[in-house]
Amino acid sequence: MTPRLRVTSYNIHECVGADGRRDPERIAAVLREIDADVIGLQEVDARPGETNASMQMQYLAAALGHHAIAGPTLQRSGGGEYGNALLTRRPVLDVRHVDLTVYRREPRAALDVDLNIDGVAVRVVVTHLGLLPGERRTQVRRLLDRLGDNRTEIVILCGDINEWFAVGRPLRWLHARLGRTGGVPTFPAAFPVFALDRIWVHPRAALATLAAHASPAARHASDHLPMIADIRIGSGSRPG
Repeated sequence: MTPRLRVTSYNIHECVGADGRRDPERIAAVLREIDADVIGLQEVDARPGETNASMQMQYLAAALGHHAIAGPTLQRSGGGEYGNALLTRRPVLDVRHVDLTVYRREPRAALDVDLNIDGVAVRVVVTHLGLLPGERRTQVRRLLDRLGDNRTEIVILCGDINEWFAVGRPLRWLHARLGRTGGVPTFPAAFPVFALDRIWVHPRAALATLAAHASPAARHASDHLPMIADIRIGSGSRPG
């Protein structure tokens, strides 16, 4: 049987749910439902607070038994960090940080991580792109430059792409490099209309399933639904 890798991308909205309450345990409960090997998170708040639960990345990693890799984009004035994170139960081979900040806009970045998946090196990129169309175009060009034209490696790109237009240039460019994947509505979580959260897998043949996780808990825990991709890792899915 071909080994499977489950990847999730989730904008956790600082663990603030539909009721306006900050509750990392609700996010942990949603992630337990999904049971992913690799989790790309956006809007992770590591601001010091009254309890350990406010240190969200560490809390979620401990709750799931995963390793945690921080990808902060903002340093809080009162202390602590905010940004992206990757949680995984697979061995980590290498970690790189990619600056995607566009002049005078909110700082943005990507985590670029190599993982050992059953003896296969798999590259996972986690990001959260900007709100303006021109900003996203610049950021996607930087990401594509970083990926280069190496078609022999397995690449997973996931995150909140913030692209509201299905025919926008950032999506077209990413489809051209990584293979077209369908847009699944994830925002707003209660009644999703917009496909803001995305997962690409190269080679495209390795992607077995792609869906939003729309459980009652997920509809309440954040303003985005998590995306799930099940990926085949084996000789039949490797590029080349």
